[in-house]
Amino acid sequence: MGNLEWRRVAGFRVVMSWPQAGFAPPPTSGVSLRARVAGFLGVALILAGIAVVGAALGAQVHAPWPSRSAAGAIGPSGGRVHGPLRRSLPVSVDIPAIGVHARLLALGVNPDGTIAVPSLRTAAAEAAWYRYSATPGQAGVSVITGHVDTYRGAAVFFRLGALRPGNRVDVVLADGLTAVFRVTGVRQYTKSRFPAKTIYAAHGYAALRLITCGGAFDHATRNYLSSTVVFASLVSAWSPARAGT
Repeated sequence: MGNLEWRRVAGFRVVMSWPQAGFAPPPTSGVSLRARVAGFLGVALILAGIAVVGAALGAQVHAPWPSRSAAGAIGPSGGRVHGPLRRSLPVSVDIPAIGVHARLLALGVNPDGTIAVPSLRTAAAEAAWYRYSATPGQAGVSVITGHVDTYRGAAVFFRLGALRPGNRVDVVLADGLTAVFRVTGVRQYTKSRFPAKTIYAAHGYAALRLITCGGAFDHATRNYLSSTVVFASLVSAWSPARAGT
């Protein structure tokens, strides 16, 4: 067994592999300067990455959710209601309270039957009129949709949930008229229980619905779980030509 020493501990013979001096093996030689620097830089990079991610999460801004006090009514709430306008395709929409001024596309349905929306990559700053609904100002329900956000940030209807009853929505029409709507209610519905009949049902007055995604975001499916819906009714109409006379 060479230099191994036999010792007795509690009556048992134990093989000791340490040197005859009886001390434990000396520690390994020190780490080189290059290794120390590399380790320090590695830790610094990890901490910097954590800081960047934390800052990004902290700076993330969520779209406003409708407040309970903004639920209001889905129909005219006793205010003035303007008579319906003749059919004219919508050109743009303005919502001063949330700083929206957007061109309107005319879109139909997707292959799966859902309402088509503007391209998330190329038209997130634009809204879309659902071409199978009434034109804004006609008797019936006119539907305008838009994205709430994109992978890069806010989209056209990011602040739709901040609207409140009484806010104004102007829709410019192709015939030169501007249809003026007043918000009567702002509500949020889970997509699994979306009340389509309530929202899209025809009415005897000129109604407007503004719709976007809302609520919690499901990171697994990359989709929002709810929809924000603004209810509005026509209260007036004007044209630049008449205003200038």
